[in-house]
Amino acid sequence: MYELTPLLDQEKEEPLYIQLYQYFKDEIQSGRLEAGVKLPSKRRLSQHLGISQNTVENAYGQLQAEGYIHSEPRKGIYVKKLEGDLYPYHSGIPLKSERVMEKHDEEEMIDFSHGQVDLAHFPYAVWRKLSMQALYEEESVLFLNGDPQGELELRQEITHYLFQSRGVRCKAEQIVIGAGTQYLIGLLTMIIGERAVYAVENPGFHRTRAVLEDRGFHPVSLALDEDGVSLKDLEASGANVIYVTPSHQFPLGMIMPISRRRGLLKWAEKEGRYIIEDDYDGEFRYKGKPIPSLQGLDSAGRVIYLGTFSKSLIPSLRISYLVLPPLLLENYQQSFTLYKQTVSRLHQHTLAQFMKNGHWSRHLNKMRGIYRKKQKTLLLAIAEYLGEHVQVIGEKSGLHILLQVNNQMSEAELIETAKKNKVKVYPASIYYEKSTKQHPPMILLGFGALAEEDIKEGIALLAHAWLRR
Repeated sequence: MYELTPLLDQEKEEPLYIQLYQYFKDEIQSGRLEAGVKLPSKRRLSQHLGISQNTVENAYGQLQAEGYIHSEPRKGIYVKKLEGDLYPYHSGIPLKSERVMEKHDEEEMIDFSHGQVDLAHFPYAVWRKLSMQALYEEESVLFLNGDPQGELELRQEITHYLFQSRGVRCKAEQIVIGAGTQYLIGLLTMIIGERAVYAVENPGFHRTRAVLEDRGFHPVSLALDEDGVSLKDLEASGANVIYVTPSHQFPLGMIMPISRRRGLLKWAEKEGRYIIEDDYDGEFRYKGKPIPSLQGLDSAGRVIYLGTFSKSLIPSLRISYLVLPPLLLENYQQSFTLYKQTVSRLHQHTLAQFMKNGHWSRHLNKMRGIYRKKQKTLLLAIAEYLGEHVQVIGEKSGLHILLQVNNQMSEAELIETAKKNKVKVYPASIYYEKSTKQHPPMILLGFGALAEEDIKEGIALLAHAWLRR
């Protein structure tokens, strides 16, 4: 069934039925709500959202008047097919035959980078307007140093968003904003203290491992099974702090099930133990039911939640945040508020207004639909051009997949032959501890920044590079 996640704000001047109507309209136009999908009944939706049935009826009425939905007597309410879909998916995009090899010169190489996002649909006009408002004379206080933890208004907006979308339970005073994940991990090691013994996933996010090593720690690498880190291996490691990516393991992509999450929380109940939960792209999920964040399940104050706007908005903002449990918050406030805030107050203010005025939720909903279509294009192209020669890993969420390639080439050979065919792909080996062997090799493919046509063309070029004999 379609997952409903409208963010309805009782405090806004805009009536609730208009907010609900706009939510469905955006979902339909973006393609997330496809033609033929049956919508909940008015009574069921009003109960689910905790609003009046009249509010739902008015929203549905406006949608029907504009041709987005239609009602079938004794059957239900359905999404109508739109003429001239805004983001059409054509499964039969013709390949440019022989010209496909000549179209892309070095500057036009198809780049499957996982660190880039779709900028074509960023709301430039809205962001520009809000940024300019921050430069008005009445906002001149933003030119001075602010709160070391970050702007209160932004922390409040993050608090509301995390509760509604990820089940994170926190107050604004628990949030510390910082310029990127690596900076915050470094700060966190100081807050936790030098006696900590860290464990990390293997494979896992190499930049976190590098920060820990640069800070003088020697993190223990824990191998993964189909559900994530082994609790038995964790207990035997002697670690008292573990860094995990449970909502979309990086880079393998598995989603940690609820049973493993509860086991991990049980492990952390012992005094002095903590879990760092990095939810770097939890907004983008394509299969399965949502699972609450570890932090939302934590009743012992042992989970440190780490989030970022790099994947969901734009990477160059460098706005990430920690949610500190009470004991670590006390440590931070006693010893580390001397460190000044690392993110521009102007950017923080702009983002706070972007979220407060509803632009964030609309942008996020739109991007979910766009990325879902891109991922579908990628998987269909892989099935068409690479077929049984590869295995797709980690396709349930996020903006990248791993491709296990079975053609006897090494990782370096796969990357080099792809490059010669004007496609840039990335190694998975860098995310493993150096002693770990990969058989067969895997390649990381990010798809967020690519157009659907380039995704399909890029996979066709990879097939030409890897399967030609």
